[in-house]
Amino acid sequence: MRDIYTIIDTVRMSEKAALLQENENTYTFKVDRRANKIEIKNAVEKFFKVKVLGVRTCNYAGKAKRRRRADAGRTASWKKAIVRLKDGDSLDLL
Repeated sequence: MRDIYTIIDTVRMSEKAALLQENENTYTFKVDRRANKIEIKNAVEKFFKVKVLGVRTCNYAGKAKRRRRADAGRTASWKKAIVRLKDGDSLDLL
């Protein structure tokens, strides 16, 4: 198993993520692209000391970008994990 600090990259904060956090006790993370749901669940449980009920993942492809030149580049592809916690558990992210 990989280190939990390499699996969880950052917390994703957006309007939709804030609504999920308030209404459904669900948190959104940017995670390593190679991590599976079991590794994500174990990493969140060990790092935050909470009980995870479910994990949903989404893969996002990098976008094509051009910066005032003819040659085009791409942003990196990334993976998002939506983690639902047991009722009564919460994360202090601030």
